[in-house]
Parts: sequence; structure tokens; C-alpha cells
Amino acid sequence: MRFEQTRVPGVIIVEPQVFGDERGFFMETFHQEKFAAAGLPTIFVQDNHSRSESGILRGLHFQRPHAQGKLVRAVVGEIYDVAVDIRIDSPAFGQWVGVTLSASNKRQLWVPPGFAHGFCVTSDIAEVAYKCTDLYAPESEISIIWDDPDLKIDWPVATPILSDRDRNGLALAEITNLPTMHDTHANI
Repeated sequence: MRFEQTRVPGVIIVEPQVFGDERGFFMETFHQEKFAAAGLPTIFVQDNHSRSESGILRGLHFQRPHAQGKLVRAVVGEIYDVAVDIRIDSPAFGQWVGVTLSASNKRQLWVPPGFAHGFCVTSDIAEVAYKCTDLYAPESEISIIWDDPDLKIDWPVATPILSDRDRNGLALAEITNLPTMHDTHANI
């Protein structure tokens, strides 16, 4: 297992070691000791699995309180996965990273607490599985508009299919209760 720091501090690409032959493949997607050695969390409290079609964009979501760290992977198809640092006191505030995750590249993305998260489907369908460090709390969830002009995220889809909640998300500049580095560090 290899852990690669992205250009936004704290967002990590996890590349498993894949063992394959004519029968298929085997890989570890989580290993407590290896994650701990890389400085990543080793306790996850909820696993989620979603299925979406081409052009669907989900996000950008975060919870305040109950910030969630997420370990994300595509188990079917391909997605463009995005993490945005929204910790108001972070030197990387407002910076984002986008990574292609697919069933074929088998990469995972660690999105720390205090980051907004979203993805869009770039294949016909995609199934996404992710582990969370805190439970889903719908009353705490906030959506940032996917095309916030201040963030300038380079999404690979020009006119995504959105839920009403995501279509009506707020600009980052409109949100007054953003997390800090201190209160998100306590969640991992």
C-alpha cells in the first residue's frame, strides 16, 4: 500500500498493492497498521455505497458539526473525486484537488474532516464506496454550489445532473459557520 500526498495538504491518494492472475485480483483496501503509520485514521463508523449514472455530480458536501473524514473509492466505473479545504484558518483554505478514481486504477482518496467533498461520474455508471469517520447527520449537512466561481473547480462535465439540494447549494463565501483546523482535528 502506497500513500501519496496531493497538492492540498492532508488529502492523500491511497494506492493498494494489487495481486492478480487469470482468476482475477486481490487487494487490501484498509489495513489498520499501515493507515496508522501513514498518519491516517484507523477508526471508521459508517460505510456508504452509491450508484450513479454518467454526468451525475454529487456535492460539494460537508457536515458542521459532525465533520466526516471519508475514504473514497470507485468499485464500478469511474469518477472524478474532489476535495476542497474549507477550514477557515487553514493555509490551504479554498484550495481543491481532483483525482480520477476508477474500478481499473483501484485508487482511493482520503478526504479529511474539514473538507467539502463531491464527485462526478465520468463513465456510463459508477458505484462509489466510502468509509466515514463520523455518522451521517442530515441536520448538519451543508452543500456548497458545485460551480462556485471562487473555487474554480475544473469539473470534467459542463452541465451535470444535480439534486435539488446540490443545485441550490451556497457559495463558500456565503457560509458563516465554516470549520477550523482545531475542531476538525478532534474528529480523527
